[in-house]
Amino acid sequence: MNLIIDIGNNSAKFFLFSGNSIILHGRKNNTSFHFVQELSASYNVESIIVSSVIGIDDEQKSIIDAAATRVIWLSKDTPVPIKSEYRTPNTLGSDRLAAAIGAMCEAPGRNILIIDAGSAITIDFVDSGGTFRGGNISPGIKMRLAALHSFTNRLPSVEKEGETPALGYDTDTAIRSGVIHGICHEIDGYITDFKNKFPDLLVFLTGGDEKTLINKIKSHIFADRFLVAKGLNRILENIS
Repeated sequence: MNLIIDIGNNSAKFFLFSGNSIILHGRKNNTSFHFVQELSASYNVESIIVSSVIGIDDEQKSIIDAAATRVIWLSKDTPVPIKSEYRTPNTLGSDRLAAAIGAMCEAPGRNILIIDAGSAITIDFVDSGGTFRGGNISPGIKMRLAALHSFTNRLPSVEKEGETPALGYDTDTAIRSGVIHGICHEIDGYITDFKNKFPDLLVFLTGGDEKTLINKIKSHIFADRFLVAKGLNRILENIS
């Protein structure tokens, strides 16, 4: 059994894999990792891979290290089953790389565009030869909403949940629709451009805002909220 731990700024997500199948997943606090020991004891976890965007102190790290016979802390030196043309590999986010690997495993031999809609929106491309060619980063929904409020004197703070008419009928809907529909047009534009170059293109959408965007994007895409976890599991299997 493999345990995947994806530690973000606000929480830690975990995924239990049996082979390529997820049998359990959830979200925990990212300041205490005793849950890792509990999962390991209950499900006979043999291997763990940890991807983290925050620093983990030695005490919490030792808790995870003691939970399995093999624990991999993902870093720039971890061998990965994908070629890359990214010129600054030290600054490439592990979530971007893992999502690319997850998509490549789902559709080997295809040209793939991976859209990860989280705090930031990343648009990454993997070619049919299995090479990560790079991508772009832009602000996510919450970041754009917060920016409109922070950098203006009179625009209110607006939540992403709510109505998104084609044309806003008040300031709240004008802001929310402007941000969300704007992102969808942005994504549709990328998809159109890439499909003109690669007619066989497959598009995957993942990330925390996947559900908000999936029904508003005009292009045909595959939604997979577990793409990063699948990629991390593939990295772990690759090291076995």
